[in-house]
Amino acid sequence: MKLRQLGIEGAWEITPQQHGDSRGLFLEWYRFDRLAEEVGHPLRLAQGNLSVSARHVVRGIHFADVPPGQAKYVTCVRGAVLDVVVDLRVGSPTFGEWESVRLDDVDRRAVYLAEGLGHGFCALTDDATLSYLCSTTYNPTAEHAVHPLDEELGIEWPTGTPLLSARDAAAPNLAQVRAAGLLPEYETCRRYAAELDAEAPDGC
Repeated sequence: MKLRQLGIEGAWEITPQQHGDSRGLFLEWYRFDRLAEEVGHPLRLAQGNLSVSARHVVRGIHFADVPPGQAKYVTCVRGAVLDVVVDLRVGSPTFGEWESVRLDDVDRRAVYLAEGLGHGFCALTDDATLSYLCSTTYNPTAEHAVHPLDEELGIEWPTGTPLLSARDAAAPNLAQVRAAGLLPEYETCRRYAAELDAEAPDGC
């Protein structure tokens, strides 16, 4: 597999090598050792999620308190989505910036995002199915959202009629979340990542 660091620190695009013949195909969509080499520590696997969305559905932007935060490893097993990473870490050189990667069942790419980054996606097909691994279990008291259509973020969603959940439609904008003191601090995220690196086995 090929790992490419995105322009936002702590985010990577992973492109697997696919082996196919008349019977079908095989690929490694996740390798803990390869990811650990890039990130500096293994992804702690605490929960696996599956999300199915109709076309034009937009989910996010979601993030969690750091520590412990919630790192995610996301791939699309059916259909296609535009996956979006947002830097919500106050003090980061790329704070407020976003980057997108198309995830689909053709190239079968994945995205890894570290603790402190925001995540969202737009379904490009019906029954778009995301599978993602998480470093921590879901904790509703530590989970937050930024409105995905916030003009300050300016995310270019590939739909003119985004379908939002009630929670996401009622989410505050970035300025409101920052004023409430809910955004993670860049230096806190860096210190936490350094702690994870120090705990990692030799060779990671």
